[in-house]
Amino acid sequence: MKSAARRVALETLGWVLVVAGIAALVLPGPGLLGIFAGLALLSQQYEWAERRLEPVKEKALRAAEESVETWVRIVFSATLAVLLVAAGVLWIWGPEAPDWWTLDEKWWLVGGWGTGITQVASGLFAMGMIVWSYRKYRQ
Repeated sequence: MKSAARRVALETLGWVLVVAGIAALVLPGPGLLGIFAGLALLSQQYEWAERRLEPVKEKALRAAEESVETWVRIVFSATLAVLLVAAGVLWIWGPEAPDWWTLDEKWWLVGGWGTGITQVASGLFAMGMIVWSYRKYRQ
C-alpha cells in the first residue's frame, strides 16, 4: 500500500513538473529544467520517459551554460528575475488601481496574492539558477 501511494505521488509530481515546464517554455521560468525534473521522476515508472531524459538534460544544461556566457546575459537575466520578484510583491500588496488605469478595477492585478506568490517564487528560483549556472560554468 505504501509503495502504491509513493508511486502515485511521484507520478503526479512528475506530470505537474512536465506540464509546468512546458508552460514555462513560453512563460517566465526555467522550462527545460522543469521538464527534466518531471521526466526524471516519471523515468522511474516509464521507459519512454527514461529514453527522453538524457536529451532534455543535455539541452537544459546547455541552456544554463549559454545563459551565463556573457555579462550582458547575466545582467539581463538577473534584472528580469528582480523585476519578476518586484511584480510579485506588487501583486501581493495589492494596491488600488491608479487613476490612469482605464479598465474596470477588477482587471487591475488579476489573480491577487496567489499570482504574486507564484511570481516571487519564480523570480527567486530564476536567481538561484543564475547563481548555480554562474558557479558551474564561469568559475
